[in-house]
Amino acid sequence: MIETAATGRALADLHSHRSSIEPPRVLKFHAPEIVFGQDSLGEVAHAALRLGARRPMVVSDGGLIEAGWVAQSTLLLEEQGLVPTVWSSLTPNPKDVEIEAGHSVYQESACDVLVAIGGGSVMDAAKGIAILAGNGGSILDYEGVDQATRPIPPLVMVPTTSGTGADVSQFCIVTDTTRSTKITILGRALVPDITVIDPRLLTTMPEWLNAATGLDALTHGIEAFVSLGHNQLTDHHALRAVTMVTTHLAHTMDEPSDMSARTSMAQAALEAGLAFTNAILGATHAMSHQVGGLLDLPHGVINGVLLPHVIRFNAAQDPVPYVAVATSLGLDEARGSAEEAALAVAERVEQLARQVGVPKGLRDIGVSDADIDVLATNALRDACMSTNPRSATHREMADLFRIAL
Repeated sequence: MIETAATGRALADLHSHRSSIEPPRVLKFHAPEIVFGQDSLGEVAHAALRLGARRPMVVSDGGLIEAGWVAQSTLLLEEQGLVPTVWSSLTPNPKDVEIEAGHSVYQESACDVLVAIGGGSVMDAAKGIAILAGNGGSILDYEGVDQATRPIPPLVMVPTTSGTGADVSQFCIVTDTTRSTKITILGRALVPDITVIDPRLLTTMPEWLNAATGLDALTHGIEAFVSLGHNQLTDHHALRAVTMVTTHLAHTMDEPSDMSARTSMAQAALEAGLAFTNAILGATHAMSHQVGGLLDLPHGVINGVLLPHVIRFNAAQDPVPYVAVATSLGLDEARGSAEEAALAVAERVEQLARQVGVPKGLRDIGVSDADIDVLATNALRDACMSTNPRSATHREMADLFRIAL
């Protein structure tokens, strides 16, 4: 995205608005080494070698094995004299028991570096295994911020979807199978060492996963941009991601092999990841984690349902940040009031979600009125809620879930 003069002015106005109400602070920006571009998969073995690998553990799933990407990667590792162990016994929304099983394989094979080839579930599983390799115990012990205090093995990430941001983030999301909820593990140590982003790997995603991960990237961008943890180092990444997803996602659904659009979506996912790992997120993710944990559904699809409602909820208190988003999207309402701009952003998000096939409401994906109380309770406890720009009571959170039904 080339920043237009109008977007630049809107962003400058927003920074002026924010600086008037926010105290100055010292900033940190976390990011891995990034290798980006078509045919960059060939760099995976060199990345592992530079991190000291001899017996790397390759974490992936059955779909990626079937697509051939795992075989290509292991061959590259073997050509460099490495002895990889492939582990793929995990399901979407990785479970605590699966991560602990993967850790057992890591130990038995005397592995030393983790190479994750897959989407968010695969990358979160690799991070969970790394946490246990360095710290022991149960993965549920590490819920919260900086609970893993000992060093973890090096991480190489190879994303095969365009949206989760796990390849650059300090987040690890794990399903607690006992409580049927998702826990958030957050810490600087979880930022991968190297991420290798080859847009060719995006072409084998099924259509539903393309839609889900693209909407996840959109949610990352918008939530990071309005987050209490935002800053001038994250704002541009967040805004570019929002514009690139709305410009290119639908086209990748229609033309899956268009490498120009795929490369743009890969960049959008990357920029959104860089934004949210540093600015954190908000209520959409706090709510989505609970629905995903309860029903084991695709995270990005749930985000696509919830995000417009959260935008309206947050904008009722402060719509000003959404003016820059509306301007970057070229919405006419950006020239009106801040309230009109925010509502137009919510409507544009809904339009894109419908265009790529996301259901209209939570009821369509299995949520019932009986679930709302526990969903609201758990969402308010989620770490992502701490940086949402508007706080919520239990009643407000429950009402927000009801509106989204």
